[in-house]
Amino acid sequence: MSISQRHVRYGKYHGTGNDFIVVDADEYVPDRGAFAAHHCDRVNGIAGDGERAGADGVLFLALEDKYNPPRVVMTLVQPDGSTAEMCGNGARVAAEWAMARTGASEVMIDTQAGTRHARRIDGPDGGPEVAIEMGEPSFAPEVVPLDRDEPLVEGQLEGYAVTGINTGVPHAVIFVDDVAAVDLAADAPPIRHHDVFPEGANVTFAAPRDTGGYDQRTFERGVEGETLSCGTGAVAIAAVAAHLGRCEDDVVTVSPPGGDLRVEVPDDGPAVLYGPVAHEFDGEVPVTPPTAD
Repeated sequence: MSISQRHVRYGKYHGTGNDFIVVDADEYVPDRGAFAAHHCDRVNGIAGDGERAGADGVLFLALEDKYNPPRVVMTLVQPDGSTAEMCGNGARVAAEWAMARTGASEVMIDTQAGTRHARRIDGPDGGPEVAIEMGEPSFAPEVVPLDRDEPLVEGQLEGYAVTGINTGVPHAVIFVDDVAAVDLAADAPPIRHHDVFPEGANVTFAAPRDTGGYDQRTFERGVEGETLSCGTGAVAIAAVAAHLGRCEDDVVTVSPPGGDLRVEVPDDGPAVLYGPVAHEFDGEVPVTPPTAD
């Protein structure tokens, strides 16, 4: 049987609109980059009944249920074929996937950015949520990373005051009066590719809400476009807001287009990301050969 005739099983999940194709790592996918590029396509990618096509990435998950709590090794392959070190909503999806299979209420997620603890909780409205520790945000130039010796805190780039921070992946955080007024497609790419970010950066815009918290829009590296939600971006907003004295709340509500997330950034210790996870549908798709268009 040829590779192009083989099929793999998958699940489709999202965390506040940040959507992922989930594939058990035991499934044989010889070219994960090509698989992600083909099936994440927003025009011709996978789609359930009435659901939008494609996804923000593919999560290849390896469950190790002999441990207590169970562990899951997470590899996120993005639509451009690259691999991301960390994804907050993706890690919450991975946790939900693993907890559903083991019956556990907490799991450990092994990512390229380190091991993260996740647990199921009751959200503010009583519905189930997944909370995940996100590590300690860093402004250090060698961690973000930056092509400079000093932190980038509200430095002028492309007409915006930009702060560089790593919350598992690099982010360029920008505070504006109204995120809806930003031409993200035009304004984000020059910052995403700016020389000061040698590995590139996600570009996250934030605007304060009258009711507290922040609106969010993120242009995501690897997706190369706007996502409905970005967990590492939400953490970046809360961490930068705290650093700049823009927020005194212990838990900050951050509102990307896909729904509300909550972020806790303690003075000393890992940040925590809270939010819902939804399992949309399951299916089978062909393995995309490396030479496929």
